[in-house]
Amino acid sequence: MDSTLTTTGQPAAVAPEAPSSRMVRNGAVEIAVYEQGNPTGETVLLLHGWPDSHHMWDGVVPLLSDRFRVVTVDNRGHGNSTNPRSYRDFTLGALASDYLAVIEAVSPDKPVHVLAHDWGSVAMWELVCDNSAQHRIASFTSVAGPNVAHLVMWARNRLKRPTPKNLALVLAQVGSFTYMLFLMLPWLPKATLRLVAKRDRWRRWLSRAERTNPEQIFLGPSFDKDIGNGLRIYRANLFSHLKPAERFTQVPVQVIVGTRDPAVRRGSFADEPNWAPTVWQRVVKGGHWLAFSHPELLATATIELIDATSGLPPARGLRRAEMGRRRLPFEDQLVVITGAGSGIGRATALAFAREGAEIVLSDINLSSAKETAALIAEKGGTAHAYRLDVSDEDAVTAHAGEVLAAHGVPDVLVNNAGVGQAGRFLATPSAEFRRVLDVNLYGVVNGCRAFAPSMARQGLGGHIVNVSSMAAYSPQQGLSAYATSKSGVFMFSDCLRAELAPSGVNVSTICPGVVHTNIIRNTVVSGLSDEQAARKIAMVDRAYRLRHYSADKVAKRIVKAVKTNKQVVPVTSEARISYHLNRLAPTLGRLSAKSVALTR
Repeated sequence: MDSTLTTTGQPAAVAPEAPSSRMVRNGAVEIAVYEQGNPTGETVLLLHGWPDSHHMWDGVVPLLSDRFRVVTVDNRGHGNSTNPRSYRDFTLGALASDYLAVIEAVSPDKPVHVLAHDWGSVAMWELVCDNSAQHRIASFTSVAGPNVAHLVMWARNRLKRPTPKNLALVLAQVGSFTYMLFLMLPWLPKATLRLVAKRDRWRRWLSRAERTNPEQIFLGPSFDKDIGNGLRIYRANLFSHLKPAERFTQVPVQVIVGTRDPAVRRGSFADEPNWAPTVWQRVVKGGHWLAFSHPELLATATIELIDATSGLPPARGLRRAEMGRRRLPFEDQLVVITGAGSGIGRATALAFAREGAEIVLSDINLSSAKETAALIAEKGGTAHAYRLDVSDEDAVTAHAGEVLAAHGVPDVLVNNAGVGQAGRFLATPSAEFRRVLDVNLYGVVNGCRAFAPSMARQGLGGHIVNVSSMAAYSPQQGLSAYATSKSGVFMFSDCLRAELAPSGVNVSTICPGVVHTNIIRNTVVSGLSDEQAARKIAMVDRAYRLRHYSADKVAKRIVKAVKTNKQVVPVTSEARISYHLNRLAPTLGRLSAKSVALTR
């Protein structure tokens, strides 16, 4: 099924087609099992936690069902499964036994891939680390559900070295679990939730907590009883695994955790490679119920692990998530750069490539873009060259679609393409003024509009770099069009930074000053004869060359800005002086504009 975008930029959840259902018996308990998707595909088993049912996955299933046979279940005490009377029937062992029975029933001859959340993940770890059962699991994607034995061992390892940092990590994780002390009480939490956690209220609360649309919160028809019945999981398990032995697995494991998860902290997975040969960890800018807020990410992460375990080369996102592997700062990251055929764009492409990034570069001059790609390839890097006119919104949108399909979502987007222009306003034709805005301002807007939704939606952070100019905050004669366009980039970046902050996508505004690049030689000068314009450009080009500030130095500042999340970067000394002068004494800047005319 196709998914569409909502007004918030999130993928609109599309409920899957009605699955076939059956019951799988495990002793006295019957587990409701639902199957859909490609009957000839590999089996992917989706498991939920409290207080959900198999409906929790309704936003993820459509993203898997074209290729895989997708199996979801209702945990015991939830949905249509048997509801045992005693809390003692809700131990992790009991849940794991149910899952193994389901695996044996739906895929008796082949191992299955598992995507599990919350208590479903916690219980599946029991099978993943069971020598007699782990061969039935081909891969395991664990979402917000740690292995209890590993978690306790992690805490013990920190307490053996009681540094302030280690103590803080353990105390923070213990503090995150304190809510469980209330939920494990015999009858009070159930009575409380029955009063305050009705279906619609719970959906509204989750919508706010997960920062997603209420339409993406899937609750089953049995939710009102499931939220009470499932509480017995806490009472059965909270203090039952405090003296664990080390447990190992050969199953390929990836763990996914949200930065705003109130229960599970990313640091608690730090020792996971001690117990598995290879572990991948993805930290998502999200909360606990990532199936609601980031269904595409969970589906993509699951598929990438399945592909890798099937013998295909690991995807870039999976390589980046591998724990314990040493890498260059931008290794396994994709950087998209416009205007990369020369000048600052080319220097920035080379700088990121030296740091290990794969580069997608574009320029209105395709041959120049190919030259940059060739320079990167000579150094052992990977680059892909495209022709692009950033002022053409349709072309930028098509380019983004091609890049996303062929290379994936960029980790860094550098909107660098620009043109120079000089001449007094009254001498500048309307068409020329508009051309400068179309390239310098709308080129940045077009790039952000085309790539930012995917960067924000994937939930893994990212960085957008918009190249502005010292001219953005330094009024100067003869630069009305250029300064206006760059000032627009400056303010647009401030606004975009605020809007994208919740998604974890950062924005840096780069403001070069007197930098010697070919933008000077290609500057259009309005109001002068060709001979006069040529003399003017030659004079300015000579002055910029004598300044001895190269594009390579700007590129280093851009790379550093991404590493350190620097929001505004006036690059050269004159850019910094002008920036602070404009903030502290703007009147002086306006007065100096009467006699000073510097350009980027």
